[in-house]
Amino acid sequence: MTEKSPADNFPAGYEVPKVWTWDKGNGGAFASINRPIAGPTQDKDLPVGKHPLQLYSLATPNGVKVTILLEELLAAGHAEAEYDAWPIRIGDGEQFGSGFVAANPNSKIPALMDHAPKGGGAPVRVFESASILLYLAEKFGAFLPSELRARAETFNWLFWQMGSAPFLGGGFGHFYAYAPVHIKYAIDRYAMEVKRQLDVLDRHLAENQFMAGADYTIADMAIWPWYGGLAQGKQYGDAGTFLDVQSYTNVQRWTAEIAARPAVKRGRMVNRLNGDPSEQLHERHDASDFDTKTQDKIGQA
Repeated sequence: MTEKSPADNFPAGYEVPKVWTWDKGNGGAFASINRPIAGPTQDKDLPVGKHPLQLYSLATPNGVKVTILLEELLAAGHAEAEYDAWPIRIGDGEQFGSGFVAANPNSKIPALMDHAPKGGGAPVRVFESASILLYLAEKFGAFLPSELRARAETFNWLFWQMGSAPFLGGGFGHFYAYAPVHIKYAIDRYAMEVKRQLDVLDRHLAENQFMAGADYTIADMAIWPWYGGLAQGKQYGDAGTFLDVQSYTNVQRWTAEIAARPAVKRGRMVNRLNGDPSEQLHERHDASDFDTKTQDKIGQA
C-alpha cells in the first residue's frame, strides 16, 4: 500500500492500522446487519409451500433475476416451474436464520430449494443468482441456447453481470446513496466504472437485439434488473440523472423492450416489500396471487 500522510487521509488524520478490527457502528445504512463472520444468529426454519420449487428471496435486482425467469418459464408453458416465493427481510436479519443459512451458507438472497430434482432423491439447494438461473434453464431446457456460440455468448454475458454489478451496487450505489458521508473520490471512482459498463452494454446492444444475439436468454434476465433498473431511473434516487443514463440509447431500447414483457412485470412484483402497493406481492404461491393478493388489494379487503 502506498504510504500517505495522515493529513491527506479521510477522515483527516486517519492512519491504516496494521490489523483491521471490527467497528460495529460502521457501515452506514447497513451497520445493523453487516458483520465479518458467517453462520446463523437465530434458530428459524424456512417455510415450505405446496410446489417443488421453493424460493427464498427479496425483490432486489438479484432476487428479481430469478422471479423473472420463473415467470417466463410459466409463460412459455413449463407448468412444473410453479413455485412458492417467500420474502426474506434482510433488513431484519432473516438471512441469518438457521434454515436460510442451511440453504445458503453465504446468507445472501436469493436461495432456491428444489424438492423434485431430476433423478429424484433429496432436495437440491441452489444459491447465487447465476447458479439458480443456470440450474432452472437446464432443468427446463429453456432460455439457454444449445448452439455452441450462442450458448458461450450467454455464459459470457451472464458472468459479466456477476463480475460487474458489484461495482454498480456495492461500489457506486453504496457510496452515492447509502454511505454516511459523501466521499468524492469513492463516488468518482465508481461512477466512472459504471459509465464504462454502460458503454460496454450500449456498444454491444447497438449490434444485437439481446445480450446473446437474436434470442432472449438468462443473460438478459441477469443484466436487466441491475442495468435496466438504472436506465429506468429506479435505482439509487436520482442516480440516473447523475450518470446521464438517457444518453445510452441502445441500452434504453433494450431496457424498454424487456420491461414490456408481461412475465418481467410479474417477476418484478414478487417479494417486493416497498413502493407502489399495486406492485407489491409479498408472497407468491399461485399465478392468481397477482390478481388478488397485491398489497393494494389486501388493503381494500
